[in-house]
Amino acid sequence: MAAWGKAGDLLADLVGIASVNPRGGPVGAGAAPGLGEAAVARYVRDWLAARGIRAELREVLPGRPNIVATVPGRDPRMVLLESHLDTVETDGMTIDPFAGTIRDGRLYGRGACDAKGPLAAFMLAVAELAAGPPPAAGVVLAGVVDEEHAYRGVLGLIDDLASTLVAGAIVGEPTGLVPATAHKGCVRYTVRVLGTAGHSSRPDEAVNAVSLMTRVIDHIGATAPGPPAHPLLGAATRCVTRIRGGEGPNTVPGRCEIDVDRRTLPGEDPREVWRRERDELTALIPGRIEVDEPFTVDHALDTPAASAVPAALRGALAAAGRDGTARGMPFGTDASKLAVAGIPSVVFGPGSIADAHSAGESVELAEVTAAARVVAATVRSLRPGGEGTCG
Repeated sequence: MAAWGKAGDLLADLVGIASVNPRGGPVGAGAAPGLGEAAVARYVRDWLAARGIRAELREVLPGRPNIVATVPGRDPRMVLLESHLDTVETDGMTIDPFAGTIRDGRLYGRGACDAKGPLAAFMLAVAELAAGPPPAAGVVLAGVVDEEHAYRGVLGLIDDLASTLVAGAIVGEPTGLVPATAHKGCVRYTVRVLGTAGHSSRPDEAVNAVSLMTRVIDHIGATAPGPPAHPLLGAATRCVTRIRGGEGPNTVPGRCEIDVDRRTLPGEDPREVWRRERDELTALIPGRIEVDEPFTVDHALDTPAASAVPAALRGALAAAGRDGTARGMPFGTDASKLAVAGIPSVVFGPGSIADAHSAGESVELAEVTAAARVVAATVRSLRPGGEGTCG
């Protein structure tokens, strides 16, 4: 039987292994069960090894390894297939997060869509390629840690690939089986308003930080970021995502904080965006506003659709009767880090981003199978020569 027939069993196994991102906390002995990616990394290694594919664990953080596998080709170039092993938390889910239940052709569970569905598709594609004649370009399959928090898995992978000739990368995320050559980046930072605390019975003798913060929030809501819209991504965005303030019901608050999420476009430097917005916001109430250094910085992605691997993926989609038009996505991925390292990258996979992180997360198994077929066809269609070096 071709590898495609195993999509349901494989994905159910992957979903059944909890791999919740610990967000900087400990894993293993003494930590809450289900945190970290080691168990699912071992499963991927063993599944690939059983099919004659050389695979190894490469520890990035204590107890948190990437899994890296290689299928050689006829020339030194490699296509990188990269997806992540970690998931977000399971709080509020309306289904058993690790049951891997299949109903009406969909598999349900945490990570089914983001991103164990894409990972399963890549594993199936690599198994099919390994079972046939060597393609022109080889394949590196990488399942990485920490995508949902600080991206340290992909950064470790980039170091590992420093001496590898990489023609390009397909990064597994739920895109609905369309090729995404562009996505937004982001910079996130905390804004703090400093008032003067006081007793709530004498508010005129205090300076209410929450009341002052409303001016900042209103300004952010009314002032759109300025760069021109991107043809695939539209406009840059900025919004308030969290607010913290107040000490008690009878105290005028002397301090209030908000977190700001600014989605950047290709060509914008995230740190320069932060510096401009710091100056903009601190000028609203001079002497009473602080803007912290960013706690998240990520670049946007804008890969030329004619690059070797994106073009091959688009051609494979067209040959399968699917839409190969390059698209843009509003969310960030590991692809931007790979692109900064010199690897032209495209984002592709089964499932919808609307299902990612949701209470009833699921993916259509037919899409997992279709993604595996298209990825294998993409690798086979590459000809000798090409572009892209990591390092």
